[in-house]
Amino acid sequence: MAKQAESQKKTMAEKISALNAKRAKLELGGGQERIEKQHASGKLTARERVARLVDPGSFQEIGLFALHRSTYFGMAGKEMPADGVVTGCANINGRLVHLASQDFTVGGGSAGETHNDKVVDMMHLSLKTGSPFVFINDSGGARVQEGIDSLAGYARVFYNNVMLSGMVPQISLICGPCAGGAVYSPALTDFIIQTRAARMFITGPLVIKQVTGEVVSAEELGGPISQMNNSGVIHLIAENDDEAVQLCRRLLSFMPSNNLEDAPRAPFNLPIESDPEMNGIVPVDNKAAYDVRSVITRVLDYGDFLEIQPGFAPNIVIGFGRLQGRPVGIIASQPNYLAGVLDINASDKAARFVRFCNAFNIPLITFVDVPGFLPGVDQERGGIIRHGAKLLFAYSSATVPKITVVLRKAYGGAYIAMCCKDLGADRVVAWPTAEIAVMGAEGAAEIVFRREIDAAEDKAGRRKELVDEYRETFSNPYVAAGRRLVDDIIDPSETRKYLADALQSLHSKRELRPPKKHGLIPL
Repeated sequence: MAKQAESQKKTMAEKISALNAKRAKLELGGGQERIEKQHASGKLTARERVARLVDPGSFQEIGLFALHRSTYFGMAGKEMPADGVVTGCANINGRLVHLASQDFTVGGGSAGETHNDKVVDMMHLSLKTGSPFVFINDSGGARVQEGIDSLAGYARVFYNNVMLSGMVPQISLICGPCAGGAVYSPALTDFIIQTRAARMFITGPLVIKQVTGEVVSAEELGGPISQMNNSGVIHLIAENDDEAVQLCRRLLSFMPSNNLEDAPRAPFNLPIESDPEMNGIVPVDNKAAYDVRSVITRVLDYGDFLEIQPGFAPNIVIGFGRLQGRPVGIIASQPNYLAGVLDINASDKAARFVRFCNAFNIPLITFVDVPGFLPGVDQERGGIIRHGAKLLFAYSSATVPKITVVLRKAYGGAYIAMCCKDLGADRVVAWPTAEIAVMGAEGAAEIVFRREIDAAEDKAGRRKELVDEYRETFSNPYVAAGRRLVDDIIDPSETRKYLADALQSLHSKRELRPPKKHGLIPL
């Protein structure tokens, strides 16, 4: 009996040794030479990215031994460790996530049937467990040897991106090439973080040459980070892989794990005091520029503000912060750029952010200093009416707490689009510098008092008198407050305290809407 037990132990030890050897080989991916090449190009490997993204010791791999089943074009029996993608679950800041990390050392990270199915399996587990999904992209694209099976796999990934949308947060990291149809999975996720060395484009130069005969370099395709940033495709730029995973961790800290939870509240014990310096930040002259981020950072805990898409439509600022530990979404006019007007890109940028925050129960704070929508033929031809309507739709359909602070100008349709009282804001407050009107006093006086000005001997003097009269009548917050369109007019130094108290009172807000399948946002 003892001999048999000893034999069993020996056999088991041999099997465990063989298992460990096989695991070690598979975990090397494409081998040491390709790993060194990956490092030489300034990139981490798939497993190194995962290790730096997640809490130490928390990663549980799923699908290490997965195999492709292709037999075409030399693929029969070809080793593809983990089929070129590392998948599993782990903790980030103590909370569960599911993830996939493409391994460029294995067949250039090409995505075949099994590769895509592993990714989809993680998406299914994200949905089942109510946990965020993170996808680290570094791939040459579809595995051409697998033909349509590869395309079908991509389609399953895209479909499940949509199934997860609004249920759990989805974040894409672009740490290498992301080309062709593969770009549409990141585009369907909530946020894209791209490193400066990475590239995203739909059609490579060879494809363009075949279709049009034109020779185009990858740098001209919109792949470089600066161009992708300006197009609004990506949300955050990272200098390298290390910074990308740290940005991902920070971004996730502002979000709940799923749509049924509130975002995690950070510990906060500091008392909120009056801030006299706020009184000097916004110039009284409504034509003077300033950086609205100086207002935002003084309102938020520790001045910590994670701005999203800072290089796209900079005339509006969006991002995350905390107020007494509570995560909030910030939307703010930026007078430093185009005077803070709303245009096509600004409307799209803000509308998408509002919809994300609403889906994941993150309250919205809007800072308004907007002179109107950007005039011009290009904007009209580009569909500013349709794009501006997206922002109206997004705010109107949002049921999270919505608080609006009018800092200075709030003119015309842009005043409405920046979440006025009748668009569903729960609280609207104004600073004494606020001007809430159909348009600026100068323009309004030219329309209302044109005949009086024309008939006056001293046209300039009379015009100034009438401009001042109009401004005194309408371009101040008191008329709006008298109509209950503004709930209060506050000392700027009390802004942070007011917002904290308002968030506390609105925390339990519930708002029922008419039952329907979904609204029809003007896409």
